[in-house]
Amino acid sequence: MFGNIGKQYASAIAEKVEGVVNQHFEKNAPSKTEKATESIGLVSGKRRALFIGINYHGQRGELRGCINDVDNIKRFLQQNFRLDEIRVLTDDGKTPSPTRANILAGFKWLRSGAKAGDSLILHYSGHGGSVKDTDGDEEDGMDETLIPVDHQTAGIIVDDEVHDVLVRGLPKGVRLTAIMDCCHSESMLDLPYTYNISGDLVITENERAKGFSKIVASSVKFALDGRKKDAMNSITEGMKLAMSSCGGGDSSARARAIQTRTTVADVVQFSGCKDSQTSADAQIGGQATGAMSYALISSLKKNQNMTYTELLKTMRQILEGKYTQVPMMTAGRKLDLNSTFSL
Repeated sequence: MFGNIGKQYASAIAEKVEGVVNQHFEKNAPSKTEKATESIGLVSGKRRALFIGINYHGQRGELRGCINDVDNIKRFLQQNFRLDEIRVLTDDGKTPSPTRANILAGFKWLRSGAKAGDSLILHYSGHGGSVKDTDGDEEDGMDETLIPVDHQTAGIIVDDEVHDVLVRGLPKGVRLTAIMDCCHSESMLDLPYTYNISGDLVITENERAKGFSKIVASSVKFALDGRKKDAMNSITEGMKLAMSSCGGGDSSARARAIQTRTTVADVVQFSGCKDSQTSADAQIGGQATGAMSYALISSLKKNQNMTYTELLKTMRQILEGKYTQVPMMTAGRKLDLNSTFSL
C-alpha cells in the first residue's frame, strides 16, 4: 500500500503510539527495588566471542547498520580485550550466513566446553520481535524473538529457546556477556533480574499491561500499511492482554521466571531497549549503525574502568534526547553490578 516513505511514516506513528501508551502504564504501574549482593567472578580463562549482524538484504524491513555494528564492536574488543576465539555470522556473503540453524549452532559453539573463569561474549545486531507467550513465564504476556535472515522459511527464535540453548546449565564461574542491539530486547535471554542505574533490582508491578502497548503499536502499523486482517488479529490479542492486566501484575509469571531462569553462571545482558520499545537503525558520523552499539563503544572509549551500572547510565545519557529507546541491563542471578565492568 505504501512506498518506502509511507512505511517509514507508518512505523513512526506506531512508535509514537507505543510511547504514549508506555508512558501511561509507567506512571500508573508502581515499582519497587531490591539490593543485589552476589559478587561476579573474575575472568582467568579463555575469551570466546560470537558476533551476529543481519541487514536483511533485499527483504522487507532491510536494515543498514547491523553489519557495521559487528565490524565496529569486534574491532573495539580485539583492540582492548584479548579474544582467543571468534565466530562471525553476517549476510554480506563474506562470512557464514546468520540463518536460524547457524545462529543456534553459534550459541552451542559459544558455550561448548566452558568452565569456571572463562568469558563468553555475544553481540547481536538485527531485527527483534515479540509474539504471545505460551508457557506463562513472561510478566508482560509476550515472548521476545530473534529474526534470522531466513525467518520467512525457517522461522524465528523465541527467547525461551535462546535461554535453553545458550544460557541454561552454564557452569558456575563462567561469565556470559550479551549485547543485544535489536527491538524488544530487554528479556531476549530470558534473564529474571532487571537493574536500574543505581545497581538495584527493579520489580515492576504491571508488566502485562505494558505488553499491551506493543500490540497497540503493531495494530496501528498494520492498519496504516493496509494489512486489515493482521490489524484485527493484533487488536484482539491486545484486548485479551488488557483484560488480563486489570487485576495487577502477573506475579505468578515472575515467580516462575525466577524459579526456572535463575543461573549459577554470571550472565549479564545489555539490551538496546525495553521489551516494549524499538531500537534505532541510525546514521551517526556518516555511518549507518545501531544506536545502542554506538553508545556502548562510545561509553567504553571514554572510560574502560566504569562499573556495569555506570556503563548503563552513560549509554542512556548518550542516547537521551535523540532516541526514544532506553538501554537496559539484566542478569541471571542477583549480581552486584556496581562492580567494575570487564569482559
